[in-house]
Amino acid sequence: MRFLPVFMDVTSGPVVLIGAGEHAINKLRLLLAAHATVRWYPGHTDVGDEIVQAAASPGSLEVDVHDPLSANLVGAIAVVSATGDARDETISARARAAGIPVNVVDRADLSTFVFPAIVDRGDVVVAIGTSGHAPVLARRLRERIEAIVPARIGDLAALMGRYRRRVADAVHSPRLFWQKVVDGPIGAAVLAGRYARAEADLVRSIDNGGERDPQGSTGTVFLVGAGPGDPDLLTLRALQVLQDADIVFHDELVTDAVLDRARRDAKRVFVGKRRGEPGIGQDEINRRMIDAAKSGRKVVRLKGGDAFVFGRGGEEIERLREENIPVVIVPGITAALGCAAEAEMPLTFR
Repeated sequence: MRFLPVFMDVTSGPVVLIGAGEHAINKLRLLLAAHATVRWYPGHTDVGDEIVQAAASPGSLEVDVHDPLSANLVGAIAVVSATGDARDETISARARAAGIPVNVVDRADLSTFVFPAIVDRGDVVVAIGTSGHAPVLARRLRERIEAIVPARIGDLAALMGRYRRRVADAVHSPRLFWQKVVDGPIGAAVLAGRYARAEADLVRSIDNGGERDPQGSTGTVFLVGAGPGDPDLLTLRALQVLQDADIVFHDELVTDAVLDRARRDAKRVFVGKRRGEPGIGQDEINRRMIDAAKSGRKVVRLKGGDAFVFGRGGEEIERLREENIPVVIVPGITAALGCAAEAEMPLTFR
């Protein structure tokens, strides 16, 4: 490992950016999105569009159209050079002599740091690096990680950050407490977008000294639509839930290919009905889900298509809520839409 992964606070001082090509513009957007103050030396004056776009970003921009080789590096916390010519070497040498971290785009030999591929979820950031040797590979890895990292995971981190000191003062074992928050109903509520409920439950749990979470040791039931059968048509949220499940209750219409997307050691329980064979009644399905949730497990009720279309999802929700079990709904592509798309038949053709 040549490059040590670190996270730099780019709000602590200006970042000098050299160049005006595609690579430089990409770095400008990235830095401004990270709230940086960018001291930009494009080398020409045709940057009106970029200045207008920068005005809407959370960062700030200072533009100097003088010779980039005479760029002011005083006070800079980092230098990024993307001219694509011999000036990169000169800028790199100046930055190194001044003891300032420098990145020359696509020139790891001239750089003291490199930009990773980034998965940005607000307060949660995942960085993937290949020592500057294989940026295309890093992007491919980022795409895969994007698919499994929940979109609202940064909101959960932000909530935890706001109450971190309060928990440290009120709870005997903060580490165990936060584990229960992340893995339990509070974390599930945040990831489902139910922020007010999650925060209220968190405050209640802290006030109780963290001895128990608001639902005791009760797990959460995720009512998930499996789509029309093709695993590639699962929503990202459904995939994330399946990969975190302890037990999956599935019906007849859920394919093996979809079930294979669940966590490998998750228990699979068939609760479907087959023609000519004795089936499992709805009351028994409800009882099994309730027992699994009350044992503290993450329960997935996996239904073909969408759970609220020709399914009994509403009945199951009512029964679970009677037992004060948290329920999260994860919609799926209904089979009606999936079949029409497969047959290339628009349902709204005029």
